[in-house]
Amino acid sequence: MAYQQPDQNFLWQVFQSVDRDRSGTITAVELGQALSNGTWTPFNPETVRLMIGMFDRNNNGTIDFQEFAGLWKYVTDWQQCFKGFDRDNSGSIDQAELKQALTTFGYRFSDQFISLLVRKFDRQGRNTIAFDDFIQCCVVLQTLTSSFRQFDTDMDGWITIGYEQFLNLVFSLKA
Repeated sequence: MAYQQPDQNFLWQVFQSVDRDRSGTITAVELGQALSNGTWTPFNPETVRLMIGMFDRNNNGTIDFQEFAGLWKYVTDWQQCFKGFDRDNSGSIDQAELKQALTTFGYRFSDQFISLLVRKFDRQGRNTIAFDDFIQCCVVLQTLTSSFRQFDTDMDGWITIGYEQFLNLVFSLKA
């Protein structure tokens, strides 16, 4: 199914309803209050922070309407992706569904590592990952993978770096 670009008037109405202080920009708090993860719990604040950081082109800590339009498409794409891997329509991703998703994305992880990811990103303690935590898991993996690849010049999955290089790598991550 191809992405249908939403009507700009519709997006503007959504933007204005999220921009509660009428500043012309959306803060992480405003965005967090507006987003739903489908579990009747607040959207993960860390995921909101990551997404603001990804779309905040001028690095002022907020997103304007143009940045919001990009974020809207991003969240919509993730919703479609999430629904596609939530095979049992439970509203969350279990270990097998997460492994299928990550394999589809090109990752080859052991069951033990998939289990670790579920434990790391399962905020509700249900041994599953909610929509917002799924986004965070995938964004963190993608960010770490991109950073790793800077050093994996021969693309063999192995790097040799010094301790300070490692710390530089970790502390310079945007995620």
